[in-house]
Order: sequence, then C-alpha cells, then structure tokens
Amino acid sequence: MSTATEVFGSMVFNDSVMRARLPKEVFKQVQRSMNDGKRLDSDAAVVVANAMKDWAIEKGATHFTHWFQPMTGITAEKHDSFISPVDGGRVIMEFSGKELIQGEPDASSFPSGGLRATFEARGYTAWDPTSYAFIKDGVLCIPTAFCSYTGEALDKKTPLLRSMTALSRESKRVLALFGKTPKKVVPSVGDEQEYFLIKKDAYRKRRDLVITGRTLFGAAPCKGQELEEHYFGAIRPTVSAYMKDLDDELWALGIPAKTKHNEVAPCQHELAPVYGEVNEAIDQNLVMMEKMKLIASRHDLVCLLHEKPFEGINGSGKHNNWSLGTESENLLDPGDTPLDNLQFIVFLTAVIEAVDNYQELLRASVASAGNDHRLGANEAPPAIMSIFLGDQLTEVVEKIIDGKASVHATRGVLDLGADTLPKLMQDNTDRNRTSPFAFTGNKFEFRACGSEQNVSDSNLVLDAAVAKSLKSFADALEGTPEDKFQDAALEY
Repeated sequence: MSTATEVFGSMVFNDSVMRARLPKEVFKQVQRSMNDGKRLDSDAAVVVANAMKDWAIEKGATHFTHWFQPMTGITAEKHDSFISPVDGGRVIMEFSGKELIQGEPDASSFPSGGLRATFEARGYTAWDPTSYAFIKDGVLCIPTAFCSYTGEALDKKTPLLRSMTALSRESKRVLALFGKTPKKVVPSVGDEQEYFLIKKDAYRKRRDLVITGRTLFGAAPCKGQELEEHYFGAIRPTVSAYMKDLDDELWALGIPAKTKHNEVAPCQHELAPVYGEVNEAIDQNLVMMEKMKLIASRHDLVCLLHEKPFEGINGSGKHNNWSLGTESENLLDPGDTPLDNLQFIVFLTAVIEAVDNYQELLRASVASAGNDHRLGANEAPPAIMSIFLGDQLTEVVEKIIDGKASVHATRGVLDLGADTLPKLMQDNTDRNRTSPFAFTGNKFEFRACGSEQNVSDSNLVLDAAVAKSLKSFADALEGTPEDKFQDAALEY
C-alpha cells in the first residue's frame, strides 16, 4: 500500500520530475521561465515536450490536451492522441515543441463578451509554464491561456496573470523604497471549498435539484441545523470513504488537500488545501471541484456545489484566503509591534484603499444567481463589501490617523483553570465570521466568494486594485530623501 508521501504529485510533471528527465541547461531555462518570466526557446521546448510525452506515456496516458478556462466559469479541454501514422500501417508516439507551446482549439462557440464578431472562429491556447502539467483520467493536461486571433483574452487565466504581473511590479517598486529587491512578489491563496453531499437516489427524485442545482419548493424538514451538532461532528462512514478517495486522487495530482470536516448544515462539508501561489491554487481548485463531483458518483452520492441548494440552512461559500509575499517574507505579517512596522502599514493600507475604491468590482466578481441567494443569510457574509481588521489593527490605524505614539500590543495568555491543560497563547484579534473581507492574522479572508465559482475573477480584481494603490504610493514617494521617508509615508 502506497503512503501519502509516495502518492503525492505522482501524476504531476513537477520540478523533481523535470530535474530527473531534462538536461541541466534546459531545466534551468524552464525554471527561469517559471520564476522570471523568461521566454523558453524553441529548441528547449522540443526537449521539454519529448520528456513530458515519455513521462506521460509511462504513466498510461495516450492523449494530451491544452487545459484552459474559457469565460464559462468551468474548464475546457480537447483531447489529441500522441499517435502519428508511419509506413507499414504502424504508428509512433509523437509530441512536438509547437504542440506544447501553442494550440488552436477553435473559439467560435465560447463566450467572448462581445469582443469580436460572431463569425470569427480562430482561437489560440498558450502554455502557462508557471502551472505544472498533470495527468487526469489518462490524459496529459497542459494548463494554458486562451485568446482570440487578434490577442484578446477569452479566458479567466490571462487577466489573472496580467494582474499578478502588475501587482509584482508595483510591489517591488514599493519594497525598493525600503531597500529590498526581491525577484518577484506573488499573491498566495488558500480556498476553503464548501459543498453538500446527498444520496443519488434522493437527488434523482427532485427534478428541480437535477435541473437547477437547487430546490425551488418543498416543506422545511422537522430538524435542520438548529442544534448545530453537525458542525465538526463525527464524519459518517459513507462520507469518510468518499473523502478518503478524494484525498488520494487530489494528492496524486499534487493538490495539497489538508483539512476536511462537517460543516454547519446537515449534509454539508468542507475541504481546505494548503495555500499556494494564486495561479496554481486556482487551477487546483478547478480540478478539485471536478473530482469532487466525479468521485461522489462512484459512492452513489451527488456533490452539490450550488451556493444555496436548500432554503433555511447555510449555503456554501469558498473562503478565499489572500496574502502577498516575496521569496522570504509575508508582506501582510504585522509582527509584534505593527505600528513600528512601516512596511506592513503601507501594504495594509494599500489593501484597505483598494477594497474601498473598488468595492463595486469586488462585489461584481462574486455575483451569480446562486451566490446572491446565499449572501446575507444564514451566517453568510452580507452583500455589502466591508473590511474587518480586529481590535489591534483598528487601534493601529486610528493611532496613525491621530498621529499618536506607537502601540505595543502584547499577546494574551489564556488560563483554562485546570492544571492538566496547557496555557494558550491568544491571537492578536478574534476571528470575524460574518465580515466579507476580514484580516485573520497575516492574510485577508474574502468570504463572499461562491462555492461553485472560478475565483480568478475575485483575485484578479483584488490583485489589480492593490497594484493600483501601490503604484500611487510609489509614484508619490519615489525620490523622497531617506531621512524624510517615514514621515512622508505616514503622511501619505
């Protein structure tokens, strides 16, 4: 029986696989492409494609696909086999560098938002080397961007990557004012995925649930979530077996599924991964949602990702835990004395300004027929965007506004009154369960995202808005003498 460490990432063409299969110089080129945005030359692409094909065939793959995210909210894929006919009625297995880097899936039937005429059909996919290729159901899946013949983005990934580029550029400008020169600044995300599991035979009896994803009529059950005993309760054997199979498949795909538990509503559950760079984390969340539905069917269950499948009980969200960091530090970590941490204050206020200035766009990014039923009811955050900072950071912000001295907050210690129990270190703020955008220690939790949504929309708005705030700060403060920088920054 394989262990989790042996299974994890076994279906992913990751760094360890590339290091073992690629010549050293080609591997370095791929790393520069992933980390520094350097373009991979055609000769290196041929070597990578051949190594990727050989690895995939050894894993049982017969086809490859450029896996992309059109503006449908889900993913798309067109499967092409590796076979190529040769003389004698035989075939060989081929995969070229061009097939790796660029594809043409036909864009005629995908939404374009009015970007082009309806008769224009050509579209291109372009390999995204920052997100690992993986094998799913015997198919080598290559994450790609998707654009029109004239270069307009027709997908969710391209705008997200653009926003990440802008955020990294402006963050580095600000960090340069503090004497720091990181290679890049990357937003990180951990998406807590909520969902319902119901028996397949019960699901099939409800035509409204089958067609719309939610119940449209019916009597309330005699017992709902009033006693709150389902939350973190013992997981039933049928559900536990499903969760185990789901973990195994996600781990093989390199998805770091970490936490699983019962949620508040009956039949509601949650799966939370370890956070990662936003682009890859969103790719993994899309695969996760697909696998959740497929594996449920094997257990005679149906996985409901609709945000509000049942009236009168909690709906399902996808809490988007967002942070910003370099190779060596989290830029949203306040430290022990946040008011003395000017760098933290700058990035904190940039986020606050971004949410304040672009709250309408953030609200639009989570709007859907399902999620608008959820927001504002049964523990879901309200539909109006607001920020919760907690007692300590609220005091810090007020002190800055008033121009008063530093706040040296200390963490409390909780004594539970029993000698056998350890004393607990108290965090600098309580958690806020209802704010749509709450600071939770060293990150912001955007709780308004819907469970079924591709959260690229929310993250690209957030990334771009914060980049705009940081750009304004850098434009105003660049060139300020060092001895006047702190006062000028606080004044700004």
